[in-house]
Amino acid sequence: MGEPLVLLPAMMCDARVFGPQLAEMSPHFTLTVAPVTMGERIEEIASNLLDTLPRKFALAGLSMGGIVAMEILRRAPDRVTRLALMSTNALAETPQGAADFEPRIIKARSGRLDEMVAAFIPPEALAPGPYRGDVVALLTDMADNIGADTVIRQARALQRRRDQQAVLRRCKVPALVLCGAHDTLTPVKRHSFLSELIPYAELKIIDGAGHLPTLEQPAETTAALVAWMKQPFILQSRVEA
Repeated sequence: MGEPLVLLPAMMCDARVFGPQLAEMSPHFTLTVAPVTMGERIEEIASNLLDTLPRKFALAGLSMGGIVAMEILRRAPDRVTRLALMSTNALAETPQGAADFEPRIIKARSGRLDEMVAAFIPPEALAPGPYRGDVVALLTDMADNIGADTVIRQARALQRRRDQQAVLRRCKVPALVLCGAHDTLTPVKRHSFLSELIPYAELKIIDGAGHLPTLEQPAETTAALVAWMKQPFILQSRVEA
């Protein structure tokens, strides 16, 4: 089966955000969904995960999971055999962006967690279509399952995240950068920038998906992850390819 694959969920999400991938890939790969909930900062979350993860592993992160994945790569590059970043951002939060978190956190503290969910991942960040409502409902249920206190900790960790551009420039493993064409939170342009930072990274844009492509277009997202898992460790440059 090759190296194990560790999946890191988005903020406010549990393992169900990777439900389609777990169903399709489990017969062929060793999969672990590792929660990004154990810590007050991204650095602490990554450190806690490294204490429990296999000695070497492939790493795929969605949204906040991608931010944690980049910190894991920074701390333990020798343990990460390949890297997939989905719907994510390598930049530190701006002062204005960090300030915008505060009214959302107040919503969660006052028992309005559903409003916080809608503020962080609004419906328009997902692709239009008949299943958008189902994805929003699942997202809200996952956030409720995780709990307001944990979601607030995740928000605080994202407020204080570091810039990871230098880490990505040093990445020497097979890398996939994946995003939904309709993602308004981390748009295609930002992922094009991400893929240019990483030597030899492949950029995959998923039509008909927004910020949660694992749920919105599960078959195409799974196919991209399977192809990335099967990519040889010996990398060729873009020119040679």
